[in-house]
Amino acid sequence: MKIAKYKYYFRKPKSEIVKDILYGLLVAGAFAIASSSPYFWWKLWKAILKGKPKNGYSKKKKVYNAFQTLLKRKEIKIERKGNQIYISLTERGKARAGWLQIDELKIKRPKKWDGKWRIVIFDISQLKKIYREAFRGKLKELGFYPLQKSVWILPFDCQAEIELLREFFGFSEKELRLIVAEDIGQSEELKKIFKLN
Repeated sequence: MKIAKYKYYFRKPKSEIVKDILYGLLVAGAFAIASSSPYFWWKLWKAILKGKPKNGYSKKKKVYNAFQTLLKRKEIKIERKGNQIYISLTERGKARAGWLQIDELKIKRPKKWDGKWRIVIFDISQLKKIYREAFRGKLKELGFYPLQKSVWILPFDCQAEIELLREFFGFSEKELRLIVAEDIGQSEELKKIFKLN
């Protein structure tokens, strides 16, 4: 990673650095760093960004402040085991990182449509009404079109995104299904809605 990219990170507000830390810990699970290191916070930041900067140590206070914010919110925990310090997300931190991940979720529109429709069908109980409505709102935000109240359609690949949403909301495969089909009827009308050639 080039130094210029690190300069970009340090121009970010602290809230954005906090997001980067949460994402890094969500993906990695935990970081372990030698507690004797004089550049502990900087080395931790390098581990999160997976880069090798040649300078910029004076900026480590910004990373330290971001970590202190997460500690105050009880979103990360720091444990010392021997000569190592382990940093990981708490359950609260995992939940927040998950929301951030879902909040920034997007589905890419390919240059050329593959001719297949993705149909999301869900049957979620009244006990999970809040999750059901949040899920429906996310489908709308991602560009899905409602064929029925619990049947939504999109012409682009979205399997990974639907799996992520299923896991995040805690839906079973019985509650939420993704079907891929080539012929669904009314296709000309739907092609106009999605602006397909």
